[in-house]
Amino acid sequence: MSEKKDVNPILRQVLELGPTVIFFLLYMKLKEQSFDIGGTEYSGFIIATVLFVPVLLVSIGILWKLTGQLSRLQIFTAFVVIFFGALTAWFNDERFFKMKTTIVYGFFAAILGTGLLQGRSYLAYVLNEMLPMEETGWMILTRRLCLGFTVLAGANELVWRTMSTDLWVKIETFGFPILLFLYLWWQVMALQKYLIDPADRDL
Repeated sequence: MSEKKDVNPILRQVLELGPTVIFFLLYMKLKEQSFDIGGTEYSGFIIATVLFVPVLLVSIGILWKLTGQLSRLQIFTAFVVIFFGALTAWFNDERFFKMKTTIVYGFFAAILGTGLLQGRSYLAYVLNEMLPMEETGWMILTRRLCLGFTVLAGANELVWRTMSTDLWVKIETFGFPILLFLYLWWQVMALQKYLIDPADRDL
């Protein structure tokens, strides 16, 4: 097993969020254009989607090189993006890529929900070292995040099925991530009483 390496947190954020921002910029530049490739006409959205795949893979590869590890979440994200990106290009249908977000949020909700049915918090396994907290707090946070991801999955379905592609791209790039960040911050603040001081845990 390769040794985990520390990486500048700002650089990590750039590598994790950069591909999505690049997709947004590509879409904004290409959205009014169409491209004839092999006798088939593709919209700017389709081309931006196809270009997004290698950008994401390069970003994940750089993170892997810098940290020495590749998380299951990164592997899952790469698989989903490649799979739905390929379907989008093959069928020349933007709906496949739009459904990707529903699948990702739905997957997170399903994983957390499975743990809850077993009386466990899978979040605690992943984040306990970073955010020491009592078991009660982890179970509350897990239930709330399971609900949050379920709501986001449903919201994505509502947005892409009823609104324009232009609006969906903006909500996908900025709306959902900001909502998720604010929701997480709110939950952590609300669960302060369950947090464990690292100094106390070492006693």
